[in-house]
Amino acid sequence: MRTRLLTLVFFLGWASVAAAAPQPFALSDYLDLEGASEVRVSPTGHEVAYTRTAVNRMDDRADSAIWLVDIDGSHHRFLAKGAGPVWSPDGRSLAFIAEGEPKGPQIYVWRADVAGPPSPITHLTEAPANLRWSPDGRSLGFTAFVPNVEKWAVDLPAAPEGAKWMKPPRYTEQLHYRRDRTGFVERGNRSLFMVSATGGAVRQVTTGDWSVGSAGFEVADTVIWDFTPDGHGAVVEGYREGDRDRDDRDSYLYAVDLVDGATHRLTMTQGTWQRPAISPDGKTIAYVGVTHNDDSSRVADLWTMSNDGSGAVLRSAGFDREPQNLAWATDGSALYFIAEDRGSVHLYAWTPKSGIRALGDGPEVIRDYSVASGRIVAIRSTFSEPSDVVLLSTREHVVPTSLTHLNEMLLSRLTLASSEEIPVSSGGGKVQAWLVKPPGFDPKRHYPLLLEIHGGPHAMFNVAFNASFQNFAANDFLVLYVNPRGSTGYGSAFANSIMKHYPGVDYDDLMASVDAVIARGSVDTKRLYVAGCSGGGVLSSWVISHTDRFAAAAVRCPVTDWISMAGETDIPYFTHRWFQKPFWEDPTDWLALSPVMQVGHVNTPTLLMTGELDMRTPMPQTEEFYTALKMRGIPSALLRFDGEFHGTASKPSNWMRTQAYMMSWFNRYGGHAAATK
Repeated sequence: MRTRLLTLVFFLGWASVAAAAPQPFALSDYLDLEGASEVRVSPTGHEVAYTRTAVNRMDDRADSAIWLVDIDGSHHRFLAKGAGPVWSPDGRSLAFIAEGEPKGPQIYVWRADVAGPPSPITHLTEAPANLRWSPDGRSLGFTAFVPNVEKWAVDLPAAPEGAKWMKPPRYTEQLHYRRDRTGFVERGNRSLFMVSATGGAVRQVTTGDWSVGSAGFEVADTVIWDFTPDGHGAVVEGYREGDRDRDDRDSYLYAVDLVDGATHRLTMTQGTWQRPAISPDGKTIAYVGVTHNDDSSRVADLWTMSNDGSGAVLRSAGFDREPQNLAWATDGSALYFIAEDRGSVHLYAWTPKSGIRALGDGPEVIRDYSVASGRIVAIRSTFSEPSDVVLLSTREHVVPTSLTHLNEMLLSRLTLASSEEIPVSSGGGKVQAWLVKPPGFDPKRHYPLLLEIHGGPHAMFNVAFNASFQNFAANDFLVLYVNPRGSTGYGSAFANSIMKHYPGVDYDDLMASVDAVIARGSVDTKRLYVAGCSGGGVLSSWVISHTDRFAAAAVRCPVTDWISMAGETDIPYFTHRWFQKPFWEDPTDWLALSPVMQVGHVNTPTLLMTGELDMRTPMPQTEEFYTALKMRGIPSALLRFDGEFHGTASKPSNWMRTQAYMMSWFNRYGGHAAATK
């Protein structure tokens, strides 16, 4: 009996160990992922606030909450539901945005030295954003949309009593009258407001028919602005010189008097001037900008000027990377920023004596950071590490210290895919690509290969943790991702090389990357697949009209017809800039570069996927290509994602569906019959 009992215990123990063995990243693991963002270190340097995001499985969304952690990583604790935390100057209060009354986002303030929950201090009808504390800590500044509805009054006969007549039609005379993730955009402006830190009536500071915020297509949601140290003024980005509906690229910096709203322009040269950051002594304004140009992409430079707009000096000559998230050291000794660079995003420091130097190296992505009292905290991710809060050093080549470990338990039960950088020669130059390998990769085997193409097209694949790639690798796919010409993070010339040639030279880079991976072995050349969304949808539809080497394609949220796209999208100027002349003058290149005009060459089984609400690459773009494929008898399927704007994965269930449908389609054409994990 004792022998049988010991044997039973042994087998039960073995079964327990086997059950706990690490597994590849399955679809269900996505539901357990958490992320960190919007990090802010307190002015004392002792405490860190950040936004923590987790999947709400019941309501099919991502929920955000404010968490606190001490600078040594201890006392990690929940504060409240919400997002966008900002510390008061004395570090004793924290403001953030959360749902309130009337229904919608409101501003809340939490006092660290007062017992009780955070207090709502606003009752706004329009969502507040871009919170900043005044230097004396007595008030908060923020931006909000101010509607100015276009009206067209016409006389109609009186409706009979009890009649149910239709609402008046929506009316506009604006070019930019819709926006993805918003819908029909009422005319109006985003203005700067002030409110007491204890609540009460809000006061509108900027008025008139102009908006704070970079012009960028239409009214901006994210506005970079800063208080002057005396608290009497602010510096904002915006455009009030002309018709922002047509001058969609120009923006300037303005000084605003917070008492009477008087505004005067600081940057006088025509161009895109934005992201102001005022030095602690108030004498210098750092900012980012570039003079007006017709390039499709141009790296913006780092500049400084005096607080009156004089003495502008270029500070990033030869850097050829675009600074973002500018912040001064507390004592004004250095200016920090992050910038994309060859698939990574690093933190940089600029000083008058040393110029620009990188504070990080190796593959990493710094998504956000905060500086106070000599401390730098950041949100950092790598290929094997989802976003966490880390403590960085002001010195170079110092390993970051993790303050949070949000996914430690999840990662402990997973075997993750690995990633290898692949050198690629194309077009007389070098292109950066990465190959994601399944866990337990065997170089003697031959695996299916997925070429995933990024959108933009002026964007950059990076080396951060990617749940999609992990899941494909878990299902025995090799994943190839590439930054072809047109990508950001490689300088102006590289990004602008596709101007008037899109899609084109980037296609050459993608095919060269596929060839480079095949040459290394381990690829089943009968099971090559291609996919991409947005700009990646453009290129994936272009790829299959120029080669039959792929067994199947998943074309997501594409542009397939540039002429119809120009009238359907929420970014019409973006579309028109790609071509030599308006299509009504000469449609030649508009047609030549439209994938739908090349559909007669497509033989690849194609799955098309787009959100029903997409206003960036609207559904008709997908339908045109799909209908043409069906008319030609090419195996094809159409998926219309309910509740999705641009993209197909904003909701957790739709992220999983996107993965599962793609793998099912690929496995149908040349793949294996294994169930998707």
